[in-house]
Amino acid sequence: MSTLELTEVEEMHVKTENVIHMPGGLLGFEDIKQYALLTNSEEAPFSWLQVLDDSSLAFLVVPPFEAVPEYQPEISDEDAAYLGLKNPTDALMYNIVTLRPGHATVNLKGPIVVNRFTLRGKQVVLQNAAHWSVRHPLPLADNTL
Repeated sequence: MSTLELTEVEEMHVKTENVIHMPGGLLGFEDIKQYALLTNSEEAPFSWLQVLDDSSLAFLVVPPFEAVPEYQPEISDEDAAYLGLKNPTDALMYNIVTLRPGHATVNLKGPIVVNRFTLRGKQVVLQNAAHWSVRHPLPLADNTL
């Protein structure tokens, strides 16, 4: 079991069942192959895709259907075969969130697809990418309740 230091006082233990192997890395981060998927119920539906070897680097991700219920991604047969997906239910899907002052966006063109059984993942470019944006706006939560 590895340990990640998330802040100066908080550590989280990473179990092997949380470690995702991405042989091709993420776009722009091709040399990074191992990530831990970290979840916290207080941050749901968001999770962190944390670089195993560098606790200072993590990506905020969200399951796309939580953010955009009408999302209909089309993954190529080649990508499905590469990941060993036999059925759509074999896949977990996450999209990277970008936070900017006053607004947040999600990349719907290039989701991260993970085989839930092997934990092998890949950031794919959808066959129907023209229908989706790399900067789809996310509604901000209403914190006035």
